[in-house]
Amino acid sequence: MRNKILLVALIAFAASSAQAQLLKTTVAQGEIEGIEHDGHALYMNIPYAEAPVGDLRWKAPVAKKPWQGVYKADKWGLQPPQPQDPSKGSEGLSEDCLYLSVETPAKSADEKLPVFVMIHGGAFISGTYAGTQESFVREGIVYCSVEYRLGALGFMSHPELAKESQQGISGNYGIMDQIMALQWIHDNISAFGGDPEKVTIAGESAGGISVSILCASPLCKGLFRAAICESGSSFWPVGEERNGNTAMLTCKAAEKAGLQLQESLGAKNLKQMRKADFLNIVQNSSMEMFWPVVDGVVITDDQYKLYQAGVFNDVDIIIGTNSDEGSMFAGPMPVEAYQERVKSVYGDWAEQVLELYPATNEEEVYYGMSDIFRDGSFAWGTYAWANLQSQNGKGKVYLYYFDQASENTLVPSRRGGASHVAEMPFAYGYKFGSGVMTDIDISMQQIMERYWINFTKTGNPNGKALPYWSTYRQGEPTVMIMRRGFTLDLVPNQSQLDFFEAFFASKRH
Repeated sequence: MRNKILLVALIAFAASSAQAQLLKTTVAQGEIEGIEHDGHALYMNIPYAEAPVGDLRWKAPVAKKPWQGVYKADKWGLQPPQPQDPSKGSEGLSEDCLYLSVETPAKSADEKLPVFVMIHGGAFISGTYAGTQESFVREGIVYCSVEYRLGALGFMSHPELAKESQQGISGNYGIMDQIMALQWIHDNISAFGGDPEKVTIAGESAGGISVSILCASPLCKGLFRAAICESGSSFWPVGEERNGNTAMLTCKAAEKAGLQLQESLGAKNLKQMRKADFLNIVQNSSMEMFWPVVDGVVITDDQYKLYQAGVFNDVDIIIGTNSDEGSMFAGPMPVEAYQERVKSVYGDWAEQVLELYPATNEEEVYYGMSDIFRDGSFAWGTYAWANLQSQNGKGKVYLYYFDQASENTLVPSRRGGASHVAEMPFAYGYKFGSGVMTDIDISMQQIMERYWINFTKTGNPNGKALPYWSTYRQGEPTVMIMRRGFTLDLVPNQSQLDFFEAFFASKRH
């Protein structure tokens, strides 16, 4: 009898626990149902916009229409068209990709929990929103991830597209997707127990560049209160040629790549391009061929100028870069070729570059190329952002420099530093390669993750028993150096950052 009573009690407890999860709710489009995942409610494939196919290819996203009945958000959406193993063809890819996910610990819709929104990286040409973040959700945070169009389908500019547009612009469709997703989250997250006034956006690499763009876009006003940008920013001057990550293109300048794609597809016009198989479009697009552009609407101007004028979304930020960030993007070459490459990019400034990044053999060339990419593509923009916001804004700035070598990394640094993506296992618990972490790694991971969680909850990373992280002040030891622990110090590589500050100033109109 006693065992039967115990069994009945356990069944009742399990039933009440399942009912306590917010597995069904109602959003603007109708009723929606998720699944149980690790004790939380997970909604995996919420459509925030209509599928950008047919006549909607290369157009601003269109809000998702209401649906009939209960929408089952129980599987991940397919990945946007992107490069992959040629033997797979279009397997796992679809232009019908404008989905977001919500994982919530809320038991009811009135809890007003903080919200974390992840925008994935991948050089604007690859990546996926699929994945969860239990460490955040267990701490009472609603976790969202966002999918957006990539490559040519997300960022192509073309003269015929500009003629279609009321504003006379083209490109930036992937950024518009992100903005529509954030608007959807703002309007609907309360149905999942989240607070639309407590949204933090975050991203790494292209996701970080996206975060930087969103922090300056007038279309995002009021959609988030804080931002985390890892290894990404968008403060390059406006120019007619990117040439080694030294400029942001105008729509007009970016049309050249669109016309090049049209020619490679053998298409006579935009109408034929809209009928082309997306796999052909992917196969005829190269890395960095299609990128966000300054269009005057989504990205209104040179972001450096906007921040100088105080024209940006003034929110609290965590921003930073890694010590060997550029090594993933560099390769061996002869010393003479290295020198010619530097001259082709930096012109009259090349001599200074070669003094700051000297090389007398191929190994030194590799390190020189790595460090130029680190500083010109990542570190300078982050440094400029920190300076400009701390001078012209009210939002708190927390700047970090990640320098922890670990086996749990995507591509190990040959110099024992931290390569691109190396911070992500520490902030989010990801596993790369062997996934092995030393005792120091584990301790650092626990602290760094806590910084990110605290910041999402309050706009301040600090908390009980954590190394104190000061707000950034230029020229003072206020940068959190993450190397075998956490120490506040001056900005690393100051001479190199000073060079890029002067170089980019010379290119700014």
